[in-house]
Amino acid sequence: MKKPVLIGVVFVLIVLGVIVYTSFNLASHTVEVCMGFGGQTACRTASGSSKDFALRTAINNACSQISSGVTDSGICERSEPLKETWIK
Repeated sequence: MKKPVLIGVVFVLIVLGVIVYTSFNLASHTVEVCMGFGGQTACRTASGSSKDFALRTAINNACSQISSGVTDSGICERSEPLKETWIK
């Protein structure tokens, strides 16, 4: 095999290895959040490497289900969760 082909194969294997490694659930915090907005309620679970990241992700996911538009989403995301349950 020629050197450029070998370098390309090694590069692809490294990239695939990184993708597989990051695909494993390395999150150390998991939370379920229920949000209420506009008379609707949505609950979502999210995981993250920090508590803040997991909480913010769960809030964003729940609010995206019950609000529409940037303004409503922002209002929903800044409100307090109806329920916050830490799973892990």
